[in-house]
Amino acid sequence: MKSLKINYLSALDNATAEMAVGILNILNPEKVDAVNWLEQYGVKPDCGFQIARSNDAIFIYFEVTEENIRAQFANDHDPVWQDSCVEFFCKLAERKAYMNFEFNCIGTCLATSRISRNENITPFTAEEMNKIDRYASLGRKTFTEKEGKSEWQLTVKIPFTVLGIDINNFPDKLAANFYKCADGSSKPHYLSWNAINTKNPDFHCPEYFGELIF
Repeated sequence: MKSLKINYLSALDNATAEMAVGILNILNPEKVDAVNWLEQYGVKPDCGFQIARSNDAIFIYFEVTEENIRAQFANDHDPVWQDSCVEFFCKLAERKAYMNFEFNCIGTCLATSRISRNENITPFTAEEMNKIDRYASLGRKTFTEKEGKSEWQLTVKIPFTVLGIDINNFPDKLAANFYKCADGSSKPHYLSWNAINTKNPDFHCPEYFGELIF
């Protein structure tokens, strides 16, 4: 199981997602490079991320190089996994439910709390979604699939209040995984940070989460 420390960076205090780009992208990147279902889906985009925290939020900077990108969904809670998408799933040890945050390459987000893929699904409210700050290098306008190779970056800021974490009592660790997918692309793919051992593509597997250390 992979393990990663979430460092506190004072420079991120009061920063927006856009302001955080120059702070996060100098950190050593982690790779989302486990191709768990190679026989069915052998496409392997280059995807990395850097993660750190401020006094009140987690910041994640994703950097992706892939072919045939698409961004057809503009409204939060749309099925962004169909587009060129990066994802962050996490779970507090004392809770049964985990949280999934899924972003297409223009920053549209789907976020829920759930017990499993199909059980006890609670979408985050509009107020909570508005607190998730995003900065997309491609802008926020939708587009159909583009042939050829493209590079893009996405920075997200997720407040600890949205994650249900008390800033005066941080947990020791957070179970988590990071993903890259594009279900609706002409070149679909499914990559993860911590490897997943299931027969078919499935990111909704907390038993295969790695850990983030506070």
